[in-house]
Amino acid sequence: MVTVNIHEAKTHLSKLLERIEAGETITIARAGRPVADLVPHRRHDIVWGALKGRIVYDDADFMGEDPEILELFKDHL
Repeated sequence: MVTVNIHEAKTHLSKLLERIEAGETITIARAGRPVADLVPHRRHDIVWGALKGRIVYDDADFMGEDPEILELFKDHL
């Protein structure tokens, strides 16, 4: 792991980002004390349909009005 001071990080940010994209981790320090780590971004892809076939429901559950819910709101309608 490489450590650079804040001034160097500001001056050479583009070059540091290239190194990070290549998988390197860089620590930014102030007066020799580590302040932050620059690490490669890890993308988490969304997988659509990952639960297909694992969740079962009846379409009728989502049709029409639910009398129990209506009763809860009867004074507010």
